Amino acid sequence: MKITEFLKHNYRHFNAAALIDAAEGYKSHLDNGGKMMVTLAGAMSTAELGISLAEMIRQDKIQIITCTGANLEEDVFNLVAHDYYERIPNYRELTPAQEQDLVERHMNRVTDTCIPEMEAMRRIENVILEEWVKADEAGESFFPHEFFYKILLSGKLEESYQIDPKDSWLLEAAKKNIPIIVPGWEDSTLGNMFAGHVITGDVKNVHTVRTGIEYMIYLADWYTNNATEESTVGFFQIGGGIAGDFPICVVPMLHQDLQRTNVPLWGYFCQISDSTTSYGSYSGAVPNEKITWGKLGIDTPKFIIESDATIVAPLVFAIVLDQ
Repeated sequence: MKITEFLKHNYRHFNAAALIDAAEGYKSHLDNGGKMMVTLAGAMSTAELGISLAEMIRQDKIQIITCTGANLEEDVFNLVAHDYYERIPNYRELTPAQEQDLVERHMNRVTDTCIPEMEAMRRIENVILEEWVKADEAGESFFPHEFFYKILLSGKLEESYQIDPKDSWLLEAAKKNIPIIVPGWEDSTLGNMFAGHVITGDVKNVHTVRTGIEYMIYLADWYTNNATEESTVGFFQIGGGIAGDFPICVVPMLHQDLQRTNVPLWGYFCQISDSTTSYGSYSGAVPNEKITWGKLGIDTPKFIIESDATIVAPLVFAIVLDQ
């Protein structure tokens, strides 16, 4: 039985039914000529969402991505250092002494998965530092994702691949030159490393890596050129935080701050969330609240799946991919 057949037969109520509705809405949006932004919060790359996300990119089901700095770099960490990762299923039972042992072995834990500092982070630092310095000396500047595209497309890392490269979503995005928005990139391991290299003088100009404000300007231009009444842009949000909050605001910015009246609202919205609305959490806000902020309209297809994105997102993608 195909995955889609299984899901449609068994997923009939509550969050299960919301999953089906959201996936069908995603397909309808694309079938009607729309484009789709997918946003990645949390540690989706370390959760290896790339296995399904890369296929979505290959099949042109995603036209633009917004992600945290962590998700940008952790997909590449996994690409070159997967064999050195350690999974700790009993992470809830670790003592402080056991956590100390992990840090002394340079193993950085994300829930049940430890990322090896030397094999992953430092390996990428050495390669990307060359690009930072090269751009700095030439007086050039690029976005964080563009530096990653450079090192991936250069082939410098190919001998270090430890997973099937078709499971790297960032590599697939680089091949298609899909635009990526990375708000708050400074809040990432490589962001910290870049700051360190500026402090030590290895990189002279802090603006060699372009900033979040420049990303918003870039996104405003992209949205203006791609969103029409006949072909709107949808918003598929995995998790919350800055990955979702930052890009969705481009629409009210265009309307309210630039006084543009011919910009369509987001044409589809779905969020996979485990955040609780009653805490005043923006990430947990139900879609209707976004009407009051000028992001969604009364008739915008709206879905919220209150569940674990590591479980839900691959299933939604499977339906969209007709698997």
